[in-house]
Amino acid sequence: MEQPILLFGWFRWDILVEYKDLFWQGAWMTLRMTVVCVLLGSSWGLCLALARLAQPRHAPWTWVARFFLRWPATVYVSFFRGTPLFVQILLIHFAVMPVFIHPTSGLLIDGELARTLKQEHGALISGVVALTLNSAAYISEVFRAGIQSISRGQFDAGRSIGFSPAQVMRYVVLPQAFRRMLPPLGNNAIALLKDTSLVSAIGLAELAYAARTVAGAYARYWEPYLAISVIYWVMTLVLTTMLRRLEHRLARSDRG
Repeated sequence: MEQPILLFGWFRWDILVEYKDLFWQGAWMTLRMTVVCVLLGSSWGLCLALARLAQPRHAPWTWVARFFLRWPATVYVSFFRGTPLFVQILLIHFAVMPVFIHPTSGLLIDGELARTLKQEHGALISGVVALTLNSAAYISEVFRAGIQSISRGQFDAGRSIGFSPAQVMRYVVLPQAFRRMLPPLGNNAIALLKDTSLVSAIGLAELAYAARTVAGAYARYWEPYLAISVIYWVMTLVLTTMLRRLEHRLARSDRG
């Protein structure tokens, strides 16, 4: 029987080589989930931030904004920031998603399509929904703080040249606020990248799932978990470098 090659006297490199395809697939799934959830979470987070900042001056819109925009958005943010992400993933996968996607009683999708989605993509859909809803709650606070950091004079100046409130927000406020929001948005993206590991609890084949599979096959834990730690570390370093370069580019454009 051929003896395994030990690196540094204890690390079995051959285990990682044997399961390299599983690790690559897990890394690719992690990256795809991160990109999708960052985009969806940022879009939904901006909507939540605008809802919390809505303050019409005239009745009855003042009451409409309070009861149908600000208060629901505040409760939403409080709930998703105040409960564990792991619990949210389990709740959405086992309780919420079956209400909307179910072969016999789905409110949105039923029949054979629902059965196929649940069997082949159920964990992915639940993971994306949970991470998006959770990240949106944190990103909304970043947007809200960034928008509020822009002086009221900028809004008044935009209105004075004929812009509508929506145009002022789009062309005047948000571009200035984005430069200030970029660092915390980048931190949220990095946190989201690492939080994808929690989705392995519902069976999604990402990096943490790959490590757990290898550990179960060989009853060895150093190799698979150290490997995914290094992979996560490299991905966060790459993302951090990209964000820093974007910050420097925006800073140069401001000076220019």
